[in-house]
Amino acid sequence: MRHAHDVATVRAAERSLMARLPEGALMERAAAGLATICAGVLGSVYGARVLLLVGSGDNGGDALYAGARLAGRGAQVSVLALGRSVHDGGRDALLAAGGRVVGHPAPPYDLVVDGITGIGGSGGLRDDAVAALGHLDPATTVAVDLPSGVDADTGEVTGSAVRADVTVTFGTLKPGLLIDPGAEHAGVVELVDIGLELPEATVEALQRDDVARLLPRPARESDKYRRGVVGVAAGSDQYTGAAVLCAGGAVRGGAGMVRYVGSEGPTEEVRARWPEVVVGPGRVQAWAVGSGGGGDAAARLDDALADRVPVVVDADALAELGGRRGGATPYLLTPHAGELARLLDVDRGAVEARRLEHARRAARELDAVVLLKGSTTLVADPVGRVRVNPTGSPELATAGSGDVLAGLCGALLAGGLHPFDAGSVAAWLHGMAGRVAADGGASVSAGDLLDALPEAFRRVGRLGP
Repeated sequence: MRHAHDVATVRAAERSLMARLPEGALMERAAAGLATICAGVLGSVYGARVLLLVGSGDNGGDALYAGARLAGRGAQVSVLALGRSVHDGGRDALLAAGGRVVGHPAPPYDLVVDGITGIGGSGGLRDDAVAALGHLDPATTVAVDLPSGVDADTGEVTGSAVRADVTVTFGTLKPGLLIDPGAEHAGVVELVDIGLELPEATVEALQRDDVARLLPRPARESDKYRRGVVGVAAGSDQYTGAAVLCAGGAVRGGAGMVRYVGSEGPTEEVRARWPEVVVGPGRVQAWAVGSGGGGDAAARLDDALADRVPVVVDADALAELGGRRGGATPYLLTPHAGELARLLDVDRGAVEARRLEHARRAARELDAVVLLKGSTTLVADPVGRVRVNPTGSPELATAGSGDVLAGLCGALLAGGLHPFDAGSVAAWLHGMAGRVAADGGASVSAGDLLDALPEAFRRVGRLGP
């Protein structure tokens, strides 16, 4: 599991550690890790031209001390001050190692190090920083702790921000490195351990071994009922494909049995594509409702809720939630940004700019687990925990992709997973299926995702004992 902590938590842990260390030791630890990664990015340090963009905060000090280490190995290191002052000790160390202070950029550079603002910064870059960066493309850029201009806690970008190739972050990940638009600015994220003692994180990202641990596994005595029966109420005469895709997500998601309930047109298509699906009502352990549901979505949602089993609420059924909250019936809601905006009565742009804030708000207000689909898929629960899906890819932005995900979520719920785990594991597998389907640069359809799901499961199964 990769964990991310907010700024207040990180600052408290830093203060606690600094109280037990010699003065400057924590910054030296960070600078040593930063210099090592910068050297790896450069490949050959001797003679490389490096520019440090330095503000007045501790990130600027980290950059200066790292620059001194690179200069000591023969790099030509220059520093451009973009704050009211710079860290005195870091500047002195750099100058003593042969670095120099410059008044303006003089490209080309082999590497640019962004130490303009730190995790406590807010808002976009100032004009002088924007102007300096405008002279430096396409230099490789390494950000110190967080790309300047990105909000560390939310990933929000409200103005100009650095676009890094690599971000070297210290002690723990920050939520803004995992959540778009900040994640898009971060590039490859490298974590340097500096010895912080941190509490349990409220933002995390599942890794492959976590998925393997959570994924329901058939036992020797398992039968189709023990593996889980999922009901699918999806599709309409206008959107027959949604029924096929949602049922397929449930079939390929490991359900012991899938029951389909729908009108005649989609029923015949489901029978033709998935002969193993049982058509008609019956006992289920979870429902997936609403994908392509059209005018029947409200009635289907009411029928599903009457069973008092976990329910995946997708697409058209989301609009029928009304004042219903979770609680006695566990909900897993699967909106995209527009659907979440309608649920919360806010602008879609606000949701896309502050995904973490709105996913948490919806989970709290609706007393449900919310899987917010998009460039960064988030799964939030009512007590404030959030998981960020690390396997998402642009290939998932295709019609019907969400229908497959809803069926997959339903299968995992029927298999016994809590909605928070079911949504997290389903998002991970769905994203991995997108990567498998796109291997070699192929364009991806929702049907391709279904075909790639078995390989996504196999990749989890190939882990250790």
